Amino acid sequence: MTDLLYTETEDDLRSAVRSLLSDRADTPSLLARIESDTPYDPQLWKSLATEMGAAGLLVPEELGGQGATHREAAVVLEELGRSVAPVPYLTSAVIATETLLDLAGESADAAELVGALAAGRTVAVLAVPLSAAPGGPVPLTGLTGRVTGVADAAAAQVLLVPTADGLYAVGTSAPGVTVDALTPLDLTRPLAAVTFDGAAGTLLADAAASEAAVRRGLLAGAGLLASEQLGLAEWCLEETVRHTRERHQFNRPVGGFQSLKHRMAQLWLEVVSARAAARNAADALATGDPETALAVAVAQAYCGKVAVHAAEECIQLHGGIGMTWEHPAHLYLKRAKSDAIALGSAGHHRDAVAELVDLRAPAKSMSPRG
Repeated sequence: MTDLLYTETEDDLRSAVRSLLSDRADTPSLLARIESDTPYDPQLWKSLATEMGAAGLLVPEELGGQGATHREAAVVLEELGRSVAPVPYLTSAVIATETLLDLAGESADAAELVGALAAGRTVAVLAVPLSAAPGGPVPLTGLTGRVTGVADAAAAQVLLVPTADGLYAVGTSAPGVTVDALTPLDLTRPLAAVTFDGAAGTLLADAAASEAAVRRGLLAGAGLLASEQLGLAEWCLEETVRHTRERHQFNRPVGGFQSLKHRMAQLWLEVVSARAAARNAADALATGDPETALAVAVAQAYCGKVAVHAAEECIQLHGGIGMTWEHPAHLYLKRAKSDAIALGSAGHHRDAVAELVDLRAPAKSMSPRG
């Protein structure tokens, strides 16, 4: 029977990551960085990825990683969701790394790049739109072309470019590569448009292996994105409970008003269910469960909605202060909204669930009354 409870190792990892983020990505620091032109904190990434070794959790020890599993990576993402820290963990340490792992046994270049990612020396991102979903068509760009909505491309040194010929590794500073920053809704996960104009790259895999690798990367990304959404929702709920406990009206805490108690109780139930779905997806990825695709689709169909609801309630139940730029609630709502369409919308994943369990919607009636 699957055990979805957190292990002692996972709890220790959570404590270490939370302590780091409390020191280096607190609210004042985060708000100050978001208002600047460079939301990334290279020192925070170095501490998380290199010194703590979080970037190599999914990488086997023989390739220079920690030899951990998706469960441990999910714990890191929960904490990153709680702090909405602007670091390229999901895009580089999960999606790009997972894309390359199975290629490392066949390609020395892929193995070398995996080692660099695991050590935190290099940031790589998959050059596809953030909205690209597992199970959907793999977006193909080519070494001459343009792709928009690439998350964290501005922080990357290497782009993994799926083409009709295969998967290429292309340096962001190489001739013929232009990365133009876009203005995203979520300023903590910047997007960019990447233009390739006859760029030169290193071929890592042929077309068939490339497609399979990209699908693996997107599946792992979608599954662990649910853990980020869980962490975000947990922070919003805890912050809302704290505020309504301290905020008084008519000489009593507003959290004691029945209508608000009911809203927070409902949100708590949703967060608990989201935790079960996210943990199940992470465990399925970690164990290679044959029903991993179903577990990921269920998690994404549910967790995105919960994260958005939690962020909306956080803003509304904070009253006027929740509407200000000085309070971080708006950052959580923007991340939740962005995550809701990242790696496939909830509707896409509901359709995937229906296909996987053979519960397709009935055909519409063709009669005038249909």
